[in-house]
Amino acid sequence: MLSLLTRMPVPVKLGVPVAAALMAAACSSGGGTAAGGGTATGNPASTAGPASTSAPASTSTTGTVIKTQAGSSGTFLVDGSGHALYLWAADGMNMSQCTGACAGAWPPVLATGKVTVTGGANAADLGTITRSDGTKQVTYDGHPLYTFVGDSAAGQTTGQGSDNFGAKWWLVAPSGAKITSADTASGAAAQAPAGQAPASQAPAPAPSSGNAGGGWS
Repeated sequence: MLSLLTRMPVPVKLGVPVAAALMAAACSSGGGTAAGGGTATGNPASTAGPASTSAPASTSTTGTVIKTQAGSSGTFLVDGSGHALYLWAADGMNMSQCTGACAGAWPPVLATGKVTVTGGANAADLGTITRSDGTKQVTYDGHPLYTFVGDSAAGQTTGQGSDNFGAKWWLVAPSGAKITSADTASGAAAQAPAGQAPASQAPAPAPSSGNAGGGWS
């Protein structure tokens, strides 16, 4: 090697150390890049899986509730808001004949959510039928149930005994039987203003002097 360098021209001799230095620097740089590349291709420590999401809060759906209420003619069925429920004598077992204008005046009790009972009502007597419009109507002991638009407040029974649309409308007992006697106490109590006794309990007015001792003329 020494004899070879001796025979080389001076410019070539000077270039050999420079070339060796450049090659050493290139090798050092290549090793650093490889090390850096290995680190980059690894999984970064800060990388995490998708954030866990909490389960959505359960939503409770209020279903149709059938309850009972005591009246002067006995205990009868009411809906969850306390409105009296009726059966229609024209209906068949598990079959509703009340549609159109009839259903407008006597709205069917529709099944929403889970149909349940409270009070003296019997869960085993509950059922549903599919009406012509596809809605589900609640039945009790096979009787399709209805409310009455004339009952403007809970506890009123103004539809009792009506023959609207050609057949009688009756309150329904917890046994599923129709109640055919008039119910006056619950209707009067529902219509009386707050703090005032129902009409059936109000004291009778004193007779006027003009009628004292009088009778039919």
